[in-house]
Amino acid sequence: MQVMAQSWLVLQISGSPFWLGMDSFLGSIPIVLFSLVGGVLADRMSRQLILVGSQVVQLTCAFLLAALFATSVIHVGGPTGLKGVWPILTLSFLVGTAQSFGGPSYQALVPSLVKPEDLQNAIGLNSIQFNVARVIGPMLGGLALTKLGASWCFTLNGFSFIAAIASLLIIRPQFVPAKTAESVLTSMRQGFSFIRKQAAMEGLIVLAFSMTLLAFPLIVFVPVFARDVFHGGPDLYTVFLVCSGCGSITGALVVAGLGKHRHQGRSALLMLIVLGALITSFALSRNLVLSCVLIFLAGGILLGAFVTISSLVQMITSDQMRGRVMSVYNVAFRGGMPFGSLIVGALVKQFTAPVVIAWNGVLLAILGLYFLLVQRKVAAL
Repeated sequence: MQVMAQSWLVLQISGSPFWLGMDSFLGSIPIVLFSLVGGVLADRMSRQLILVGSQVVQLTCAFLLAALFATSVIHVGGPTGLKGVWPILTLSFLVGTAQSFGGPSYQALVPSLVKPEDLQNAIGLNSIQFNVARVIGPMLGGLALTKLGASWCFTLNGFSFIAAIASLLIIRPQFVPAKTAESVLTSMRQGFSFIRKQAAMEGLIVLAFSMTLLAFPLIVFVPVFARDVFHGGPDLYTVFLVCSGCGSITGALVVAGLGKHRHQGRSALLMLIVLGALITSFALSRNLVLSCVLIFLAGGILLGAFVTISSLVQMITSDQMRGRVMSVYNVAFRGGMPFGSLIVGALVKQFTAPVVIAWNGVLLAILGLYFLLVQRKVAAL
């Protein structure tokens, strides 16, 4: 709900796709800056407590944003550009910082709750709950935004963290952090050393970064397509988000159903090639029904590739190194988002959103072909 409302309001208040990209950049750049430290902490402390702290910070930011809109400190029709959206940008950075410490603990926590042979099924099913929220959230967010106002979107999102915190306090993970006198930098170096020794790990991390760098801007700039290409409003933006979320749920169900199978690396690369073609097709489409179908399929393939690549990284990693390795993976996966959003936001001003997003799809397909045909370490998994 908050992502839907916040993206639309940033575009409306600032009047520029650049600030929409900047909001996404500031929400994701802390992942690049702080996740490595978060990974070390995830191997040294209770992953459960780190996650609870992260959720509390995000809850607080959601309620602060709700208060700013409820009191009209921020509102459509007020100051434009940076003057109108700087409080939103600041809170986005704080939320991203909380996620940068919580992310490695979250990704490292899942394998400690299931058996190794069930890991891919667990990651797929875990992705489903996130993407169910992506479907229900925009629908409720679109209704709340148009009928009740922006502050309700952020208030309801704040309440949702209470359920997450309660769930985290109930679970009983099996991981016990080892006591160590090593410095944080030494622990980081051990994580990088472990990654270098695994034949395909570096390729998987490069793919994670490239996937979000080139594919994620499609979701970030959906408001631009809804407003400028199809001349719609929040309702159409909601439709696109729901189609993408439904596709992601379908993709997660398929991957979870398949479970562990042979040639997973090759499957992930083929999915990236298809995803590139779908992104380009969506960018060039001017038919609303076709665009809904394309973004549905893109959501499914994107989620399928993400789950497959994440599963391969988790299966290669030992539990004592999991926090550090997943922090590097998290930096790569989430790190592509801010840079992709910022670059596309700047280029859209010169070349329009359809042109820039179409080229993103072409580059993603070329990348998948390179790893499939030339650099074959990932394809061999």
